[in-house]
Amino acid sequence: MRKHLVVFFLLLQALCALERQPTGNYRARRQALAAKTNGGVVLLFASAEAEGPNAVYGYRPEDNFYYLSGWPEPGAALLIAPPAEKQSYTEILFLPNRNPAQEKWTGTKLGPQNSEAGKITGFDHVEVLDNLRAELVRLLPAQLATIFTDVPGDEQNSNSEAALSWLRRSNAFPLSTSFKDVRPLLASLRTRKDSGEIDLIRKATEASVAAHLAAMHTMKPGITERVVSALLQHEWGKRGCERPAYAPIVGSGFSSTVLHYSQDSQTIQAGDVVVIDAAGEYSMYASDITRTLPASGKFTARQREIYDIVLGAQQAAIAAFKSGKSRLRRKQPDSLYDIAYSYINSHGKDLHGQPLGQYFIHGLGHYVGLDVHDEGDYDVALDPGMVFTLEPGIYIPEEKLGVRIEDVVYVDKDGKLVNLAAGLPHSAEEVEREMARR
Repeated sequence: MRKHLVVFFLLLQALCALERQPTGNYRARRQALAAKTNGGVVLLFASAEAEGPNAVYGYRPEDNFYYLSGWPEPGAALLIAPPAEKQSYTEILFLPNRNPAQEKWTGTKLGPQNSEAGKITGFDHVEVLDNLRAELVRLLPAQLATIFTDVPGDEQNSNSEAALSWLRRSNAFPLSTSFKDVRPLLASLRTRKDSGEIDLIRKATEASVAAHLAAMHTMKPGITERVVSALLQHEWGKRGCERPAYAPIVGSGFSSTVLHYSQDSQTIQAGDVVVIDAAGEYSMYASDITRTLPASGKFTARQREIYDIVLGAQQAAIAAFKSGKSRLRRKQPDSLYDIAYSYINSHGKDLHGQPLGQYFIHGLGHYVGLDVHDEGDYDVALDPGMVFTLEPGIYIPEEKLGVRIEDVVYVDKDGKLVNLAAGLPHSAEEVEREMARR
């Protein structure tokens, strides 16, 4: 009995490392997904424990599996069957048997035989993974079965490929079974976040805002980009973020014009601008923030001109936003991108007298959630529950001058746009004033 209690508390301690939403939230998502399958069964597999050199980077649950289950451990499977003629709605979490030898390396895991498994996971039914085939045979109709899963594709990774192959060989599926990709259905569900998800993104953003403020106070000529990157990760890490939401970008001088610059190896020079695109991930949810700083604490006249145009483009997009009408992408009706591009293209010139629109070379924004570029439907208008970035930029390699300003925003229940990164300086004057506080 004492041994079981020790295991139980070790598991609770591990689970508390992530701020998990109430179990009812995950159940509601599973039921919403089941309602979209037109009678089909959902079968998903968590990614396996990393082995070999990749094991040193730790385990991160796959987004869709975590979205539906809130379960952070590897090797699990999820089966969801909607109500049928002789069957009620069914959902089962399958867990692998414990492996004490492996747990010496990876930590204590929850086994399916644990009497507290249902309470810990939030599932009424928790089974051993070895029973998956038998449950499929029991639940699948003899004819015209449809399985929704992450179907392997040319450009898409799949956690299910090996398991589906094994299940086919073991005759777990009727011959008439068809397989459909569950990811479009999940992308539709993940387009709008519930209040708990928004709260986690808010916490990731608040920790990231604090990190950017620390970078502003530290920035000066002579330090390396890597020092700034390390500082950012320290600051959001001590505020509860488990990892970066993406590889931090700290690009100075010419590298400020390279969108996905990753070396972070240069020494920052006097007169440079430094683009810092970096944010943390809190309990699996990402943020995404970019600020552009003058290395010496003051923008030159030209740097400020370009900075003001980028900020003006962002403000124009915000002013044009209308809930239920605005869209993110270019050439869509009521496109916020088109608003920002038009502003940039009608303000300022390059050194050859040409408009600056040609130097705005990426989209205006993307959804944010479990992934920094989160799954979602971009064909629908922006409305309550949607979380996305607004990130205009101008990148002029000839002048070694890149400026990007990026904030995470969401649409509240009243249709108002809320800036989660409002605590960071936005204007050139605010940036310079904050940097002076170092």
